Amino acid sequence: MIEKDLTIMEIMIYGCPVLKEKAEPVTDITDDIVRLARDMVFTMHAAPGIGLAAPQVNHSLKLIAIDLSVGEKKEQLIVLLNPELLEKEGEAFMEEGCLSVPEINEKVSRPARVVVRGTTLDGKDITLEARDLLARVFCHEIDHLEGKLFVEHLSPLKQHLIKQKFKKKRESGGAA
Repeated sequence: MIEKDLTIMEIMIYGCPVLKEKAEPVTDITDDIVRLARDMVFTMHAAPGIGLAAPQVNHSLKLIAIDLSVGEKKEQLIVLLNPELLEKEGEAFMEEGCLSVPEINEKVSRPARVVVRGTTLDGKDITLEARDLLARVFCHEIDHLEGKLFVEHLSPLKQHLIKQKFKKKRESGGAA
């Protein structure tokens, strides 16, 4: 069932200042926060993507949405306020992409296992253990809350080439 009042939000693209800011903690679970979370999930599924952080939709708040099923399995949806990494273990080297860095996929090293704590939209504090792809997505989205993009895990040369590509797109009036 698709709710009629949901909005597909604009996803901020590499170079947008909000993507470099440290996000602010969510202090109250208001109707606006719940609405933002629902619109983020709708936007993430429409993109399609498996994770989205509030700064990516121009809201500098500590709010993330993750759904490895891309909307296929409702029970896989995770929405967390103020998520934080408590534990990191191991290493996994895998290709990664980002809705805010379109058309760029690069191999990035991330922990193979993480433990994350955060608050659900109904105000419950929860702790989750995640491995493999879910651990990677948690790290990726929490990086967004710290003002960090996945490309910052790449070599300086790759970062420079990506920066140049997006600069050229902006100068030519392209999407980036």
